[in-house]
Amino acid sequence: MIGLRPARRDEVVALGAHCDDIAIGAGASLYTICRSRPGTRVHALVLSGGGSAREEEERAALAAFCPGADLRLTVLKLPDGRLPAHWDEAKNALEDLRAQADPDLILAPWTGDAHQDHRGLAQLVPTVWRDHLTLGYEIVKWDGDLGRPSVYQPLDDEVAETKVRLLQEHYPSQRHRPWYDREAFLGLARIRGIECGARYAEAFHVNKLTIDLAGG
Repeated sequence: MIGLRPARRDEVVALGAHCDDIAIGAGASLYTICRSRPGTRVHALVLSGGGSAREEEERAALAAFCPGADLRLTVLKLPDGRLPAHWDEAKNALEDLRAQADPDLILAPWTGDAHQDHRGLAQLVPTVWRDHLTLGYEIVKWDGDLGRPSVYQPLDDEVAETKVRLLQEHYPSQRHRPWYDREAFLGLARIRGIECGARYAEAFHVNKLTIDLAGG
């Protein structure tokens, strides 16, 4: 399997439609980046949950998932499940963030996600950041929309366990959901690990990237 290593990982944008999306979809990868590169600037934008207990959960969770990072989190108040009706507000929020951030990596939902809020956010990303590496994360759910990702971040046992622990610790409002448990999170990570020759992994979708076959 071919491995690629981004030349720079000093500034990251992480986008979520809801509090916990980023942590579920890319928490271990964020943790890996921030732990290996202290001082990484992480711009995180979440479209819903602002002003509620969900925002408090998100702030504590992302602080834990981004150890040693310069974390800048914004949580908006768009209504859950209504992003298509608030397209302009979401687009303006991304444009505002674009004016502040020129990231080396963007973590966002992927366009094949069945949830309209996730999918809508994914569709907006390339209209704002057109020349950036964007990895679309996956979120296991009732809809059964898991696809065939092409990018993998292998995880050692410690990181995979840390992700599950932090998800359980920082999002008590989600514990009642039948899919929100250790078996689901580790099970998907184990499957993605098998696909890339590792014990565990997070997997992502990429729409476009370029390669430089002449470069050194």
